[in-house]
Amino acid sequence: MTPLAAAANENLAEISNYLVYSSMAVYTLAFFAHIAEWTFGSRSKVARTASALTAGDGAAAPAVQVRGAAGSTAVLDKPKVVTRSAVGRRDVPDGPGAAGGTEQGDLYGRIAISLTALAFLIEAAGVVARALSVQRAPWGNMYEFSLTFSTVAVGAYLVLLALKKNVRWLGLILVTTVLLDLGIAVTWLYTDSDQLVPALHSYWLWIHVSTAIFCGAVFYIGAAGAVLYLFRDSYESHLEAGRKPGKFRTSVLERLPSAASLDKFSYRINAAVFPLWTFTIIAGAIWAGDAWGRYWGWDPKEVWSFVTWVAYACYLHARATAGWKGRKAAYLALFAFACWIWNYYGVNILLSGKHSYAGV
Repeated sequence: MTPLAAAANENLAEISNYLVYSSMAVYTLAFFAHIAEWTFGSRSKVARTASALTAGDGAAAPAVQVRGAAGSTAVLDKPKVVTRSAVGRRDVPDGPGAAGGTEQGDLYGRIAISLTALAFLIEAAGVVARALSVQRAPWGNMYEFSLTFSTVAVGAYLVLLALKKNVRWLGLILVTTVLLDLGIAVTWLYTDSDQLVPALHSYWLWIHVSTAIFCGAVFYIGAAGAVLYLFRDSYESHLEAGRKPGKFRTSVLERLPSAASLDKFSYRINAAVFPLWTFTIIAGAIWAGDAWGRYWGWDPKEVWSFVTWVAYACYLHARATAGWKGRKAAYLALFAFACWIWNYYGVNILLSGKHSYAGV
């Protein structure tokens, strides 16, 4: 490499670092905007009023006036509209969202989404600059993997919003964890841009690692849905039993989608990405055959990738078993994602194997 090219690559690496820190600053602004959305949304009585109207057993529903052909009118009872869930589940409507139905809360929510989209673009530009600085796929070590992971997670969230899915409630959790991920990356995982060992110079780097990053990012979104399902399900159980949850708990949880909706969301996300995780493991085995002359060698990374696959397979099977729906299935989904997290942090840092040369 000529000195001029080396200097250009070094400048691109510095630009990448600048863009990453800039994205963190914008994500921080989005975090405060999401906090403002939840704060102003807590002042709304929309959710509490809706809950009171649908919870009353003998409450009269609003009347509807119908005009006949001859000018006569008739008053009909308006039926209550609820969100239907699976057999054995509660019929509970979704909450009004983080903004709570207030205009000011909605305004801050839109600002938060705009800032999140801006931070996503800045971070994505940082990932591209990092790739250009080393002229390879930008996921050759844990630092680059973490940058791409958070970028893909935010991108998936924005795509769901663009598809008009009810996922804005995920914004605060997502931005918080992305800031944590980037903070860990720049503080403890940072690695200077450099070329890879010969075994990693393969087109399989683009295929295998990119799908692993995408699967992990989407699995994270499914896990977030499972966590919120557990909280919302506990809240609905308290109401069903006639107990009164605390004011803060009520204000937050009543604005989330119903437990049935969150459960369905988490299941669909995990089920949709599971085939791609299967492909990731197969692609890794093929790459291992090309690089090391064997498809499977009980390397810690290989073992825990398979353990993660088994955990998610058990979760999907449990969803088809009557006794393992709801909370049990959610716990299993969280265990499966914990296996994925351990496979990333624990195996890479604490265990040694064929994948250890990637470093942090």
